[in-house]
Amino acid sequence: MARATANFCDASVPAFCGVCRTRFATVYPKGTPIFVEGQDACGVYMLCAGRVKLSTSSGRARVLITHIAEAGEILGLGAALSGDPYEVTAEALEPCRLTFIEREQFLRLLGEDGEAALRAARQLNINYRAAFEQSRLLGLSQSAAGKLARFLLESCAREPRANGASASRLILALTHEEIGQRIGASRETVTRLFSEFKQSRIIRINGATLHIRNSSALETLAKY
Repeated sequence: MARATANFCDASVPAFCGVCRTRFATVYPKGTPIFVEGQDACGVYMLCAGRVKLSTSSGRARVLITHIAEAGEILGLGAALSGDPYEVTAEALEPCRLTFIEREQFLRLLGEDGEAALRAARQLNINYRAAFEQSRLLGLSQSAAGKLARFLLESCAREPRANGASASRLILALTHEEIGQRIGASRETVTRLFSEFKQSRIIRINGATLHIRNSSALETLAKY
């Protein structure tokens, strides 16, 4: 699925370039928290390289991953616009390069530059679609097997493809525990289901690469 970019990291937004002349991008190692759920929103983070997982947790420390942000996205946008605390925790899924802009500077940028405001609107659309996809993932499939099947199908559909390539291969960037946090299941359940899918010849895994061997079977499971 193609996704509109909200990229603020290129040089085509003059007002943004002016703001960033006095700022430096920061590299966050894998696993580093960028901001934490409930923390005051002091600004936004431009994700210029890498991927970041966004998650929320319950009082019992149960974690649900709501979105995997990719390069070009703006993190913390909703909280910065509303003035509310960050609604999720952001953590580097791999080494990431981010640029931080304080909230007041960012709001001033949006007021002065129409292109910047348009890109922020595109990011809000990305956030909306991510919330919609998460609701569909958790709500339409009742069984853990169905949720994992839907997750694999949708993840494959989002993978970049060469011309004519089929959506049947996926690089597994998430651990079994993180996949469980994405679909609302335990790590043990995800590990068991992967084993069952492999034994049933629905999928094949080579290292970090997952190949879908029977997409029809996954589509059938995704309905339950």
